Amino acid sequence: MKSLRDIFYGSIEFTPATFTLVGISWLEAEQIWISIPFCLMYTIIFLGNGIILHVIRIDRAFHQPMYYFLALLAYVELGVSASTMPTVLSIFLFGITDISFGSCLLQMFSMHSFIFMESDVLLAMSVDRFVAIYSPLRYKTILTIPCITGMGVAIALRSMMLMFPLLFLLKHLPFCGHKTLTHSYWLHSDLIKLPCGDTRPNSIMGLFVITSTFGLDSLLIVVSYVLILHTVLGIASGAGQWRALNTCVSHICAVLVYYVPMISLSLMHRFGRRLSPLLQTAMANVYLFFPPVVNPIVYSIKTKEIHNSIVRTLTRKRSEV
Repeated sequence: MKSLRDIFYGSIEFTPATFTLVGISWLEAEQIWISIPFCLMYTIIFLGNGIILHVIRIDRAFHQPMYYFLALLAYVELGVSASTMPTVLSIFLFGITDISFGSCLLQMFSMHSFIFMESDVLLAMSVDRFVAIYSPLRYKTILTIPCITGMGVAIALRSMMLMFPLLFLLKHLPFCGHKTLTHSYWLHSDLIKLPCGDTRPNSIMGLFVITSTFGLDSLLIVVSYVLILHTVLGIASGAGQWRALNTCVSHICAVLVYYVPMISLSLMHRFGRRLSPLLQTAMANVYLFFPPVVNPIVYSIKTKEIHNSIVRTLTRKRSEV
């Protein structure tokens, strides 16, 4: 006779107390050396995004919509990295591969929520570029601080609300002792391969979440750039067209850096079961690390104002020392 707790939460024997995360399974002996590039990437992520946030905070010239959205992107990328850092470094530095089911759900919730937020922020940034080019004189009156704050709150709430049903469905799946995951962090598309029960509700809900976030956001970003291109072509001077398009280069790079690894990894999980495990592991880590490592570098190089501010800040710090 099942207890009420077993009926509601699932039998304990079907849900392992811990799950095993695998970093690079065929290189266990080399994990301490593998930890070096991971530590370096985390250092670049936190240092690069931290510098972006610092210069935007201290320099009043950056207190305008474009840079507020960039700061929001930096916050989200820090959130993604902070969500995965405990398990990634535990595996490669200390060889700790077991993680409790509750900790797994917490990591998956935070990591995926921040990833969804990043997609939404990129969409908001494309709207920002459209407004700046289409109506430059009304740019700051349309995208006011309350408006940007409201967009940020809506992005956060939407992302977290989409994750709750996935957690609820996962909580009630029987795993029948299957508990080994192929990555160094909890990825929903990886986890959904383990249960021995019916995962169709999870797959349907996962497809809905992907479609309503990545699918819808990418479509609206394309629409935004079609409108931007139409507006730019209406500018009389070639120099004016170039200046307008040049303000979008960094954002276009950020969109490509985010969506290309994400789409590649999704296709691998669905259609690439026979692909090399090394390739799948490499793409999973590219998907995790590439955007937060590359975006601060791109914005620091391509955005002249940020580049100059970083140089001034570092020069001032050096002179003080």
